[in-house]
Amino acid sequence: MSAEQQEIERKFLVKVLPDLSAAHKTVIRQGYITRPDDSVEVRLRQKASQYFLTVKSGEGVVRGESEIEIDQTQFEALWPKTLGQRIEKERWTGSLTGRLQYELDIFQAALTSLMLVEVEFDSTQQAESFQPPGWFGREVTGDKHYKNKSLASNPQLVEPG
Repeated sequence: MSAEQQEIERKFLVKVLPDLSAAHKTVIRQGYITRPDDSVEVRLRQKASQYFLTVKSGEGVVRGESEIEIDQTQFEALWPKTLGQRIEKERWTGSLTGRLQYELDIFQAALTSLMLVEVEFDSTQQAESFQPPGWFGREVTGDKHYKNKSLASNPQLVEPG
């Protein structure tokens, strides 16, 4: 298993959909084995033909994250444990100024009107000084309702845009 790394990230609602012509699209399905109120998050994720098991810990801008790639058989064996805690989304990855990248998630099914954008940073200083572009909406980094594990279990608790 990979050593735990820190993830430094800020998350925002999307005010206006940007031009995605230069962005890369990936379809993602993911499910959670742990419950939304658990202190540690265990997630299964499928991105095209790749499968991952991820463990996240902590709250806010800086969180611990360990991820390993698993095979399809392992994924399918664990997938039933995520029943009732799943999301599907299109992820668009593109560039921002300052060599930063965004990950824009356009949710499907019960969350179809929700769009969130995340930016990962190399340091907390970089995260704190980040000036979001105009198409970013309200910041929801610290709002537990907009964590993917909460969205998977309680999609009715969020308001789009």
